[in-house]
Amino acid sequence: MQSLLCSLLRILVATLAAVTILLGFAAAAITQPTFGSLPAQDGLSADPDRLRRHVEFLTVQAAPRDSDHPESLDRAAAYIREDFARTRARVRDQVFQVRGGTYRNVIASFGPATGPLLVVGAHYDAFGDFGSNPGADDNASGTAGLLEIARLLDGRALPVRVELVAYANEEPPWFGSPWMGSAVHARSLQGQDVRGMICLEMIGYFTERQPAPNLLFRLLYPEQGNFIAVAGRWSDRALTRHVKRAIRGTGFPAYSVTAPRDAGIDASDQRSYWDLGIPAVMVTDTSDIRNPHYHAPGDTARTLDYRRMAGVVEGIENTILNDLPY
Repeated sequence: MQSLLCSLLRILVATLAAVTILLGFAAAAITQPTFGSLPAQDGLSADPDRLRRHVEFLTVQAAPRDSDHPESLDRAAAYIREDFARTRARVRDQVFQVRGGTYRNVIASFGPATGPLLVVGAHYDAFGDFGSNPGADDNASGTAGLLEIARLLDGRALPVRVELVAYANEEPPWFGSPWMGSAVHARSLQGQDVRGMICLEMIGYFTERQPAPNLLFRLLYPEQGNFIAVAGRWSDRALTRHVKRAIRGTGFPAYSVTAPRDAGIDASDQRSYWDLGIPAVMVTDTSDIRNPHYHAPGDTARTLDYRRMAGVVEGIENTILNDLPY
């Protein structure tokens, strides 16, 4: 009897050890732990006041930024183009038509005129199905980040060609269609050597406590909502780790999520590049997990933390300035 109990105990211990190891591997696969960070490159600092002004313009003077108000989308696009043009970037509109409407992506190109390409993008439209929506975090924050990145990159020697792209039509009724602005842009890159795409999707909302959608998230990620997340698929893990290490190199807390695209990480413009086999990641404040004003009238400029937004921007600048690992 004692021998049987000992055997059962050994089996139980071995089983628990195996489960623990498997859970450890699963946690590592999801969070993609990294050791060390990429050095912060010398350069300008991101300006919280500039970020605030951009968000205030987009949420007030260019509102409502939805497909039912093309004049507001044009006002936003003109503002983005004018700010890009203050730099030495090669600036152009990518105009496309759908269902009788005319829409435009605004593109600022930096670095070499040819060669490998890195895309950094953010949509400038806002959700409009319920009526007026300022769309500060979603996604004036990402658009403001693009404009500030353009200022920081101006005149820099870059290791790759970089396109900063402000997209129209991320929100319904165009989401998931061939007429998302990001889908139009992604198709235009076919045949080019595109090394990766970084999507800025809600980068300005931070909280004392980080809500969690499930127990796994609670176990793997911080309790304080002061970090930025980098989300990608397993095949994007090299880019995910590069972006996370570059952001951490500037001193900003960054964590990563590696998961299948249908696990809730495909709800922004990176999906358009995934569809064409291009590595892509989303940089986000965890969106509606953290921000209670998501797709709501409360998503106003005053709810954002521009000092932390500036930290995210500097992290993306550092990502661009450090050579990609592939």
